[in-house]
Amino acid sequence: MSVLDRDCSPANRPLQGLPLAELRRRFERSLVRADGVDGAHCVHELWMRGDMGVHIEGALERLWARAADTIPEWLPMRYVHWLPAAYDIALRFTADAKGRTNIYLVLLDYSENLAEPYGVYVGMSKYAPAQRFDQHKAGIRASGSVLKRGLEVLTGPTLHLQFIKRAEAERIEAELAEALAPVVTVVKGGH
Repeated sequence: MSVLDRDCSPANRPLQGLPLAELRRRFERSLVRADGVDGAHCVHELWMRGDMGVHIEGALERLWARAADTIPEWLPMRYVHWLPAAYDIALRFTADAKGRTNIYLVLLDYSENLAEPYGVYVGMSKYAPAQRFDQHKAGIRASGSVLKRGLEVLTGPTLHLQFIKRAEAERIEAELAEALAPVVTVVKGGH
């Protein structure tokens, strides 16, 4: 069994070639070892393969209970059915030049009034996505949708869109929001 590096991007899908039965066994071994990185990649791969939401939610719950301290920040804390599509869409975007701007996604809660409980906010900032999310929640240059409805940063789909030139980030932010609109019921941001 290969050991996965903490910096291995989920977009690379390092476990994509494993048969389903082996992937499930690997997940169980990651729980025994309290290996959040390996477990996160197992859950992510099951998610990307379209495993049932109830299975993903159960795996997330078990992994967070057993290995919370070692789970990479890119693994969401809850099941979002459109996450595989968000990865596919975000991976279409690339930046040519390095800079200081980051693209980020925030999961929004619409459970009280929509059939689809989650929306997404698309943003860009010179701050790290988690730091910018904390600023939104503290009311610092906050988007009202993130302040009121923000649940967590969806780090994984935009890992490759960190530290890019501002001009490219502005273009990608708007185009990414537009591209997500057919998949996600509510898309905010993307100015």
